[in-house]
Amino acid sequence: MPKRVIVIGGGITGLSAAHRLAELRSDRNLNLDILLLEKSDRVGGVISTVERDGFTIEEGPDSFITSKPWGINLANRLGLESELIETNRDKRRTFVLLHGRLVPLPDGFIMLAPARIMPFLRTPLFSWRGKMRMLMDLVIPKNPQGDESLASFVRRRLGREALERAAQPMISGVYAADPEKLSLRATMPQFIEMEERYGSVIKGMYQGYRKRKKGVMSDSGARYSLFVSFNRGMKTLVEALSKKIPGGSIKTGVTVEGIKEAYDGWEVATGEGIFGAAGVIITTPAYITAGLLENAAGECAALLRKIEYASTAVVILAYRKEQIETELDGFGFVVPMIERSSMIACSFSSEKFAGRAPEGYTVLRAFVGGAVSPDTYRMEDPRIIETVQKELSPLLGIKSNPVFTIIKRYPEAMPQYHVGHRELVEGIQREIKKLNGLEIAGNAFGGIGIPDCINSGERAAERLLQSLFAGHF
Repeated sequence: MPKRVIVIGGGITGLSAAHRLAELRSDRNLNLDILLLEKSDRVGGVISTVERDGFTIEEGPDSFITSKPWGINLANRLGLESELIETNRDKRRTFVLLHGRLVPLPDGFIMLAPARIMPFLRTPLFSWRGKMRMLMDLVIPKNPQGDESLASFVRRRLGREALERAAQPMISGVYAADPEKLSLRATMPQFIEMEERYGSVIKGMYQGYRKRKKGVMSDSGARYSLFVSFNRGMKTLVEALSKKIPGGSIKTGVTVEGIKEAYDGWEVATGEGIFGAAGVIITTPAYITAGLLENAAGECAALLRKIEYASTAVVILAYRKEQIETELDGFGFVVPMIERSSMIACSFSSEKFAGRAPEGYTVLRAFVGGAVSPDTYRMEDPRIIETVQKELSPLLGIKSNPVFTIIKRYPEAMPQYHVGHRELVEGIQREIKKLNGLEIAGNAFGGIGIPDCINSGERAAERLLQSLFAGHF
């Protein structure tokens, strides 16, 4: 009789876990039954691509980074190499909203600090006082603080302007987090390592810049040349995973109400009845996972509830190009908190990837909410759309209303990696190890990006099968 493994949650983490189970079942000839349970009517979680009148619209993430290998490795194993597309090589730069206008991030400036001095000295993004303070990083003695917040680290090494005008908006655009609480060690430990190794973030950035091969990393903003998507959008990954998971193994519209240990494994209670399993992988958000584990692992549930979440929304606006006076010569812009805008960031979606809009049209994606702007998220949909339009119109020279708008909300979807997060996760993992045949995975533990989620799901599947089929590993 086959051993059943139930995966709870059909986002990218759950799909990756189920797919890895299927791969290992085939590779190791395991007598295994796989069942994935998802409460909504579709799988994919935050990945959602909409095709409309010639537009390919991403309601969630629009790409993934290849410097973390798990995403590109999975795409290759799924046979999707020919579907991958890179970002537009002619527009690989980011802007920062400063005093009501868009200022390019200087060449060589990556997240927190410059790797190239001359473009940094020429930029109007920082005052001369701010630039001189940032250059003090070259001589300030290293003083490792252990785990500290992003805000504390940047102020200590690079100064207030570096935090307010660059680090905070760049990081918030990724994590939707409060920089005063965000753990640098849990999110970007490479900057702590630069201080420890070189005694300076700028020296560390420069050394990294010298070592990178020409063309591997762009000269400004994030590592755009390492960001990829698919011709038909990110849904390609979800569809490919769903097809590779054995037929009948995915059940949508099923709400899991709780789990408990049984004499031969686990019992998963749902609105459709109770499913028995030798092993379970839970990939839901930490607060939902906590509720499922309340009876089976109370201490673990208590730790899981300590992980806070933020809510975000994306406002998608389509325009005819003649409606926008400003040339969209980049991938978008980030918004510092000091600008007091309703937006966290705005992506020029149709400029970033080819084929996202019909000829003569442009698609913008504005992001609101997060830990830095929760009040905007609480607005009603029409008011959020109206607010975003009012802010974008003078900034980009938009002369009339969009052709259409879409708003997509993601309530409590962004885990907040506060200071001490790594220690919290280690405590959760110690509690999970006490439970035979159960694993948890997701974006709350080892990174929030798509490759991180894929890795989390796949490693959970491997650990579980190693415990269930020890003789095959």
